[in-house]
Amino acid sequence: MKNGNLSAQEVVERIKSGDVSCEDLVCRIYERIERSELNAFITLNKENAVEKAREADKRKNEDEYRRKKLLGVPVAIKDSISTMGIQTTCASKILEGYVPPYDAAVIEALKREGAILIGKTNMDEFCMGTSTETSYYGPTRNPYDLSRVPGGSSGGSAAAIAAGETVIALGSDTGGSIRCPASFCGVVGLKPTYGLVSRYGLIAYANSLEQIGPMASNVTDTALLLDVISAKDERDTTQAKLKLKNNASANYCFPWWMNAERTRTGNEEINVEGMRIGVPKEFIEGVSPAVEKSVWNAVHKLEDSGASVEEISMRSLKLKYALASYYIIAMSEASSNLARFDGLRYGLRTGRDEDWHTTFSGIRGKGFGEEVKRRIILGTYALSAGYYGRYYLKALKVRTRIKAEFEDALKKHDILAMPTMPFVAFELGERIKDPLSLYLADVNTVPVNLAGVPSLSIPCGFSHGLPIGLQLVGNHFEEDTILRAAFVFERL
Repeated sequence: MKNGNLSAQEVVERIKSGDVSCEDLVCRIYERIERSELNAFITLNKENAVEKAREADKRKNEDEYRRKKLLGVPVAIKDSISTMGIQTTCASKILEGYVPPYDAAVIEALKREGAILIGKTNMDEFCMGTSTETSYYGPTRNPYDLSRVPGGSSGGSAAAIAAGETVIALGSDTGGSIRCPASFCGVVGLKPTYGLVSRYGLIAYANSLEQIGPMASNVTDTALLLDVISAKDERDTTQAKLKLKNNASANYCFPWWMNAERTRTGNEEINVEGMRIGVPKEFIEGVSPAVEKSVWNAVHKLEDSGASVEEISMRSLKLKYALASYYIIAMSEASSNLARFDGLRYGLRTGRDEDWHTTFSGIRGKGFGEEVKRRIILGTYALSAGYYGRYYLKALKVRTRIKAEFEDALKKHDILAMPTMPFVAFELGERIKDPLSLYLADVNTVPVNLAGVPSLSIPCGFSHGLPIGLQLVGNHFEEDTILRAAFVFERL
């Protein structure tokens, strides 16, 4: 079910020219959502969105509006990103009814550029999951097969794009939460370099790993959305202070070669001639035969277009090191971050208050789902006296080795290519009762978060009618390199 709607760039151009009514476009999207069986949204923003669409139609010829990069473009927002005046739940009972009094930095950026907020998308509770099945609001379904998962934790955003229930979307990626659903739903998803996009207003799961990122049906829209959300923000002290590249736009990431005219005409200057691609064999081992075949076919297409390809080894990234390190770090940070959710200031409140300890544990027991409780308990254990050095500190040392190994590989190669996920979307209920099998599904995505490098998933084939994703990894703050390779592959 490929999204046959207009791209974001086409929406902007046609609204400004008067060929498309923004109000009609937004109303058609809401009609589609209301008929949908996907359960991709938790909260809709219909009244405000239609009002903003009418304003875009009315003022499209004003200079201020003609400069907006996303004028009238419908965008869906993962429900872990704060939106002023719109319920933000992280798909958890404990935050049901919580309405933030402020916008996240990325939401401010979207509004400045004229985007229309459609609503908040479904997700795994507090971003903890690989299937969007742990949501308090029920699972999201895959648009290609309603009996299968859309991936997670940003499953609602990916499914909405694939089904035409939005044009573009935001997700967040802690260990693959953008790239996994992008792979399973056949869309493009990018995890930016850690520190490129402000995390101000992102409800924290694991601070040192997560990044907000763009999702779209094509590479150009992904780059455009990244350019908008990478605006500088002094409120996030972890955001990198970068100098603009030559020919860069006002922010950082939208490459000079990816403007509307060049991409529309398929300018031959956009190529991968001389690009060095490394294919780590550890990421190929153990994936399904269909995935392996599709990924190699994609790599060979880039090779035929002028890139050089070499199979390489990244020894530290074996499953027993990277995956274990990631989950210890992520769960430890989660146990600290989620301590703030006690129901005493906002969110869930249950019955009559007793002593503080009883009230606190009662609210959290009823408010959190099983997976969130599991990760809090495991993270607290890893940080406890007597185990901090054996687990958490050792995981940090492994992380340093993994980061160094990526840096070494990316000195010799411009990008690394590998499968996004080891298999296609699995059936609803198939893995949710076995948490370890869900954790193992992240084997190809979590090392990228540990290293902090950028990574993009792009559709590269199908198996039994289900999409397969190719993952392209670049060096720190070299999003333009992986976007270029992805754009060339998409054009092929």
